[in-house]
Amino acid sequence: MSAFDVVAVRKQFPALEEGAAHFDGPGGSQTPQVVADAVAKTMTSALANRGQLTPAERRADEIVVNARQAMADLFGTTAQGVVFGRSMTQLTYDFSRTLAKSWSTGDEVIVSRLDHDANVRPWVQAAEAAGATIKWLSFEPQTSELDDIAPLLSDRTRLVAVTGASNLLGTRPDTEAIAEQVHAAGALIYVDGVHLTAHAPVDASYADFYVCSPYKFFGPHLGALTAKPELLETLTPDKLMPSTNVVPERFEFGTLPYELLAGTTAAVDFLAGLAGLAGLGGRGDTRRERLLSSLKLVEEYEDGLRDDLEARLAAIPGVTLYGHAAHRTPTLLFRLEGHEPAAVAAHLAAAGVNAPAGSFYAYEPARHLGLGPAGAVRAGLAPYVDQSDVDRLVDALTTLAVNK
Repeated sequence: MSAFDVVAVRKQFPALEEGAAHFDGPGGSQTPQVVADAVAKTMTSALANRGQLTPAERRADEIVVNARQAMADLFGTTAQGVVFGRSMTQLTYDFSRTLAKSWSTGDEVIVSRLDHDANVRPWVQAAEAAGATIKWLSFEPQTSELDDIAPLLSDRTRLVAVTGASNLLGTRPDTEAIAEQVHAAGALIYVDGVHLTAHAPVDASYADFYVCSPYKFFGPHLGALTAKPELLETLTPDKLMPSTNVVPERFEFGTLPYELLAGTTAAVDFLAGLAGLAGLGGRGDTRRERLLSSLKLVEEYEDGLRDDLEARLAAIPGVTLYGHAAHRTPTLLFRLEGHEPAAVAAHLAAAGVNAPAGSFYAYEPARHLGLGPAGAVRAGLAPYVDQSDVDRLVDALTTLAVNK
């Protein structure tokens, strides 16, 4: 039995009082009270542009410094390499354009058919603009396991973009092993950690670039990227003339959203405290240590719920499950024979179960699986999902299946 205290966790989320069972976490998690309080407190406090002259300036500076360190602790990297942006998509577009300045005809960029389009289209478009060649890393439809990248790598490879976990199928490729191959070829690796970071301990130090979205793990809507500062020093983004050239600030355009950064720090602290909510104490002297123990607990809890839900869904007549990788996040994609995915999602919503349908911007994997524009229904677990939520989803889907 898991030591994870889901009852204590659920009490931290005011949105759960509305009564819905939330399987929509892959699109954005619900928000704990402490994160909302951090955002509100920041917005009602005196703020100014960062500096050290006035209390308002110092407060703004402290918020940014704290948020960088919080994300570095989550990533297992250094605060000097943490870049914030409006979203993961925006950051990826920014870095694709910056990196492409050094590409030319004959260079090669590898993208994956397993990825969310935010880690595909920016690289495809940047490569096309530079005259570089795009190569596609595919996956096996039945297992959803990523193919071997070795045959695609060459001395002309400049960058590989790959997901840490598929937001559609949950597949978790061995990105550390891929990074070793990529680096041996003399190329860079850009890892989309949006769907992974919420579900497992992460050590992003192996990647040249690792990017995620705090709103997938209880934080506000923005993006965060980590890279080695010495690598960032070699890159020259387009920016305003008077803006700083200091790393990592040279990659952040305009004034940062201080309230969102304060919420991000609160979200990381909340994650680090999950083991404490379970009555397991601090589980480490540093925030990094507490994050590792807490996220390991989350991973074990969510995987247990996923296994139960997956087995019960498979037993429902007419249900087809997609994605059977050996290493996965707690994310299940399915269709019900005789029912359009949107109609299934509507039926579930009427039963108080939020499990949306579509392709979820995972354009390439949905097309590779032959799902078409309608996609499928996605049930994504989060730390606040409990057994009663799973029961409600299974019961509602069973009712639809037997009364078709």
